[in-house]
Amino acid sequence: MNALAATSRNFKNAARILGLDAKIERSLLIPFREIKVECTIPKDDGSLVSYVGFRVQHDNARGPMKGGIRYHPEVDPDEVNALAQLMTWKTAVADIPYGGAKGGIGCTPGDLSLSELERLTRVFAQKIHDLIGTHTDTMAWMLDEYSKFHGHSPAVVTGKPIDLGGSLGREAATGRGVVFGTEALLAEYGKSCKGLTFVIQGFGNVGSWAARLIHERGGKVIAVSDITGAVKNPNGLDIDELVKHKESTGSLLNFNGGDNMDPNEVLIHECDVLIPSALGGVLNRENASSVRAKFIVEAANHPTDPEADEILSKKGVIILPDIYANAGGVTVSYFEWVQNIQGFMWDEEKVNNELQRYMTQAFHNIKSMCKTYDCNLRMGAFTLGVNRVARATNLRGYEA
Repeated sequence: MNALAATSRNFKNAARILGLDAKIERSLLIPFREIKVECTIPKDDGSLVSYVGFRVQHDNARGPMKGGIRYHPEVDPDEVNALAQLMTWKTAVADIPYGGAKGGIGCTPGDLSLSELERLTRVFAQKIHDLIGTHTDTMAWMLDEYSKFHGHSPAVVTGKPIDLGGSLGREAATGRGVVFGTEALLAEYGKSCKGLTFVIQGFGNVGSWAARLIHERGGKVIAVSDITGAVKNPNGLDIDELVKHKESTGSLLNFNGGDNMDPNEVLIHECDVLIPSALGGVLNRENASSVRAKFIVEAANHPTDPEADEILSKKGVIILPDIYANAGGVTVSYFEWVQNIQGFMWDEEKVNNELQRYMTQAFHNIKSMCKTYDCNLRMGAFTLGVNRVARATNLRGYEA
């Protein structure tokens, strides 16, 4: 099942649980706007090449539509639609005043030079600048290109460099939010990170920061993987040294503090907490029955197919869903937006404290929905998010 079908299925289940009117259910499911543009750029050798860019603005009932841009060869309208919809529910779960959007350009970024990637980003911004804005749809190149048309507008994009109005703490925000969410979940079972074993699939920005912060808290990260390979140590990997090894060699393999392992074994490696933080659909009906984790924290978007969800639930595995678990990034993007509008920069301690407060409160709100509707954490999160957007839609004057 692709990401759009899975996301729409979860939404429809939540709508049924909430008893939403069929007309408002349809209204919430259909995107506000879908944009498809051609982006033609000169390559460094003088030849011309064209790419297709997408921007889906899903819903703005609760505020400006927020979502990043994905550069990947498999970007297509369905994927961008799914991620935009997920962002709508994610921002509502986190209780920040945003709606959902997502952008994507179908390209292989590794095949582009830095100057080619900059030209591509700028052309994409030129094509959509009339449809985004500080209070409409919220990277330095994107900011600079937008500002050429509309004047200096630091709040129009988030995730910017610090010197251009970015927020302290943004780089680690998604991984830090994953850890705050994990701590909130474990506390429900009288546990903490300390002494538990963790496996992390994906060692990019999110996975590596989650690993570092878990390691700092006394958790044992016993296996990690990324596209370069996988490494394990039953006594716990030294994450700081592993990060240095990856930076110096470009690979996780042949790390002195662990043993190489088959990357396909990572998801089914025995542990207390499994954190998929790479691609979607990695947990599916083929491997779900072999998963040996007690808890799964979805740091990636849509890592668990619905079929796998059912298998894992029957096994008693507790899953912390993506629309909550990886909301730390968009939450700190909101903090960045607020700082830009106020013209006042927060220190990193304030950013991290506020992020912990938002993530902890959101978890308690999800648990409250679970009790109200006798459902699992995924449906608790979806009913929370969908209900908030539906309420906002009605308050803004939706007519059934």
